[in-house]
Amino acid sequence: MTPEEELASAAWRKATASGGTGGDCVEVAPLDGGRVAVRDSKDRSGPALVFTASEWAAFKDGMSRGEFDF
Repeated sequence: MTPEEELASAAWRKATASGGTGGDCVEVAPLDGGRVAVRDSKDRSGPALVFTASEWAAFKDGMSRGEFDF
């Protein structure tokens, strides 16, 4: 399967807190090998970022520790 096919058939989801209006959200999808894809929910045919399992784990850890200033 090509990367494009994998992203097209991925099970995309977004946070339930985003509500039904779309808003400024991202969607995530699990991929083979523990990788995670992220895309803009307003541009579903646009580009996606793909992170390795360890990159995604580091991001989640940083979020839980409050390392990002939003």
